[in-house]
Amino acid sequence: MFIINFKNYDEIAGTKSTRLAKSAAKIAKKHSVKIIVCPPQHLMSEITRISSDVFAQHLDNAKVGSTTGFVIPEIVKKSRITGSLINHSEHRIPSNEIEEIIIRMRELKMTSVVCVQDVNEAWKYSKLNPDYIAIEPPELIGSGKAVSKEKPEVIIDAVKAVKKANNSTQLLCGAGIVSGEDVSRALELGAKGILVASGIVKAKNWEKAIEEFALAFNKK
Repeated sequence: MFIINFKNYDEIAGTKSTRLAKSAAKIAKKHSVKIIVCPPQHLMSEITRISSDVFAQHLDNAKVGSTTGFVIPEIVKKSRITGSLINHSEHRIPSNEIEEIIIRMRELKMTSVVCVQDVNEAWKYSKLNPDYIAIEPPELIGSGKAVSKEKPEVIIDAVKAVKKANNSTQLLCGAGIVSGEDVSRALELGAKGILVASGIVKAKNWEKAIEEFALAFNKK
């Protein structure tokens, strides 16, 4: 699992999100690597014309119907969105909402990626059996300092915590990933994939950066 979170960076404003999604789709096909893109919420449906692997950056635990302004699983599913990040460090939500959204997404056969800040949260939320736990120490997000190098013990301990839940949940690694070497190290430590944002979005050459990351998966 290779997820690119576009966030709301100016680098992907307007038609630039489409260009980045096209670059990701091209490299995914070239190297047979599954690359998920998470564009800004208002562009999700448009990006599904380019990629079949589009996730939301966030979903709300609101009901179908008269719930103005909320982004909810049942509605985005009908726009061919196949999964979502949940509880990102920049958009944290209460524990009860995390659990309820995981359940709703499971019923819809959508992929849930619960973001956590530390090993304790990895253990806590892996027991809810989301598809993935993505561990991202907040102090390293956007820092250019990869958790796989700065705090490898966090990945090792998080892998153990997720396995302890004894279900199908797998671990992804995020925060500060900027090179193929960072990706390789995360995979060596036991992660099953990565969640990356600025390491790709702010790169001068998107295709080159995505390809470097993709090649690290093929070396695994």
